[in-house]
Amino acid sequence: MERKFKEALAHRRSYYALSNKSLISDEEIENIVKFAVKNIPSAFNSQSTRMVLLLGEQHVKLWNIVKDTLRKIVPAEAFKTTENKIDKSFASGYGTVLFFEERKVVEGLQKSFPTYQEKFPLWSQQTSAMHQLAVWTMLEDVGFGASLQHYNPLIDETVLKEWQLPETWELIAQMPFGVPLQEPGTKEFNSIEERVRIFK
Repeated sequence: MERKFKEALAHRRSYYALSNKSLISDEEIENIVKFAVKNIPSAFNSQSTRMVLLLGEQHVKLWNIVKDTLRKIVPAEAFKTTENKIDKSFASGYGTVLFFEERKVVEGLQKSFPTYQEKFPLWSQQTSAMHQLAVWTMLEDVGFGASLQHYNPLIDETVLKEWQLPETWELIAQMPFGVPLQEPGTKEFNSIEERVRIFK
């Protein structure tokens, strides 16, 4: 599709009804993730973002981990609704991108630049957010629908163990994606005039 940048940003939405189909090859999906990791900026060129792409059985495994974790803490009478949401909105997709930040990098910058030490964790989150937006927009541009989920920190320990990831990787967000089964809901916008001030 490759819309113009502004068109791609405007078209990006949250899709919750997904199928486990793909309109592109797995290699092309991998290239989207790798492109984002290489080209998205970061404070002090820290390159602190880490991503994990889960496809097929690995994708399903993640959402089973989420359900198993929630089953222990969500009241039994409410869990069916939770399980249904996960099965139809997230697990039903084609894959999931996990976004992490490498704490070792952030802590190293805090030691090297003590003047800004309180800001580095914040800047790390901003870096992750830029990666999330880029991947989300590029996935949608090739025909996928996606949403951004935050089941961390509940699933952090199990995820790190399951995929043998470094303990210093901090899980930030999960992005399930797949071919959309329905259009997203109507999006409301607050007044631009209230949110932007221009001085000339």
